Amino acid sequence: MPDSIKVPRQRPLWPVFVMPALVIVAAIGWSAFWFYAASQVDHQVDAWRAREAKAGRVYDCGKRSVAGFPFRLEVTCEDASVTLVSQTAQGMVDGAADAPITARLGKILVIGQVYTPGLLIAEFTAPATLAPRGQPPAMQVSWKTARSSVAGLPGIPQRVALVFDQPAIDRLNGGVAAPLARAAHAEFHTQLTAVSTADHPAIDVAVDLTQASVQDIHPALAQPFDALIGARVTGLKDFSPKPWPVRFREIQAASGKIMIERARIQQGDVIAVAKGALGLTAGGNLDGELQMTVAGFEKLVPLLGIEALLEEGVPQATLDRVAPGIKAGDVNSLLGSLDKMIPGLGKVVRQNAGAGIAAVVNSLGTAAELEGKPARSFPLRFVDGAVLLGPIKVGQVPPLF
Repeated sequence: MPDSIKVPRQRPLWPVFVMPALVIVAAIGWSAFWFYAASQVDHQVDAWRAREAKAGRVYDCGKRSVAGFPFRLEVTCEDASVTLVSQTAQGMVDGAADAPITARLGKILVIGQVYTPGLLIAEFTAPATLAPRGQPPAMQVSWKTARSSVAGLPGIPQRVALVFDQPAIDRLNGGVAAPLARAAHAEFHTQLTAVSTADHPAIDVAVDLTQASVQDIHPALAQPFDALIGARVTGLKDFSPKPWPVRFREIQAASGKIMIERARIQQGDVIAVAKGALGLTAGGNLDGELQMTVAGFEKLVPLLGIEALLEEGVPQATLDRVAPGIKAGDVNSLLGSLDKMIPGLGKVVRQNAGAGIAAVVNSLGTAAELEGKPARSFPLRFVDGAVLLGPIKVGQVPPLF
């Protein structure tokens, strides 16, 4: 008889459905996880708002929504606002004199990736307006793009970054905008230092400005400049929520320092670098010294406004600002006497005073070289908030608490 025909053994079909079933189960589990995480957003945001309110920063959101399924959470806040309370030294002394400031902007989008739970990225929609309580907007801030990132959540943030493209700040007066500050690009970064501990935290701060200018504060800031500043802040007590004046007071009590580790500012052909340490006095003023090296200092003198003072006559209040201790009457009398002796001599002295002042300041420093250019190196002193270049007062920093 011929051999019987062998029928192939039929394999079970259930293994074919195992993988699709596992994918479906995983998808259901992932979806449940995402929707649970989305349901917790309100709780997390409310806890964060309560913490910030203790620090004097009250956040509010007109409309909040959550999207981004399946791989990220996107929290959108429309009609966002933040009210700043007691964030300045004046506000800590007299709350009525420093009314809370409210900033409003159209929308904030906060993005959290599921696979990087400790990192949050935010995007801000311009413009933002700032107004004292019960008053119309006094300032408007606009930008092309604005982004921030915070790493290390939900605990103490390890790194925070804020980046603006083409930021602009305008004063508003009756609906009319007047330019106050501009920049092509601005970045602000902070992070915990490697040596930071829970009981002795320290942070590194970096500021990077490109083609920045500020009006109505000092003539030297009115022209576009680039700035790169890196500093370390020590003396912090902790990172519990509190207003900045309180934190600065704690830094002063702990003999903390603001250590300028690197600073470079360039404005046209003028380049300045500085390094040093600043502390805080009992009154909250900066006190310390930076060693500064400047290339092209002679071009900086007109921006300090000293030549104009002598050409126009010297009011005592102005002289107190740039050269404390010298009487305006003595200077004006001397220049007037020169005019009586030789008509026009006082004017010549006034018009050529800038070169003399530059020579005086140059004589205080030592010859140096900066980026291949001849330069002078000298101390820039901060004395109870006053900024002194040699004997000349070039600025005043308001108290920090």
